[in-house]
Amino acid sequence: MKKIFHIFRRRLADDNFMHLIENIEVFVSKILSLAMVIVIAVAVFDLGVYLVQELFTTNYGKFNEALFKIFGLFLNILIALEILENITAYLRKHVVQVELVIVTSLIAIARKIIILDLTKVNGIDIIGLGTAILALSISYWIIRNTSKKS
Repeated sequence: MKKIFHIFRRRLADDNFMHLIENIEVFVSKILSLAMVIVIAVAVFDLGVYLVQELFTTNYGKFNEALFKIFGLFLNILIALEILENITAYLRKHVVQVELVIVTSLIAIARKIIILDLTKVNGIDIIGLGTAILALSISYWIIRNTSKKS
């Protein structure tokens, strides 16, 4: 029993434990990467099917109504690609790149604004989106300026 306790204690030593945690993080990141590739492939297929349906079944002059949904689907794919880039950047460097996360957030808010139906939102929602854009833009500017100086 004492030998088992000693082995267990040695495995949980700081260096060994941190190595175990790093291996788990890499494993989870790889699974997330594969899952994101599947999500992107399905989203591209879904966009293609929707686009073909809208192009060939929509009456003349009614395509503009579907245009916002198409833009939203395109931007969803771009956001998924950015998330995949975040994951692969983490796998390469083992650090979360804050600049990529902020850019992904800006794309997500831009998507929300592009597909926003102004008849269904109130002023506080628009103020919230504007505040989020301002905060993320300032954060991005700060990170870009500090990384140039380093």
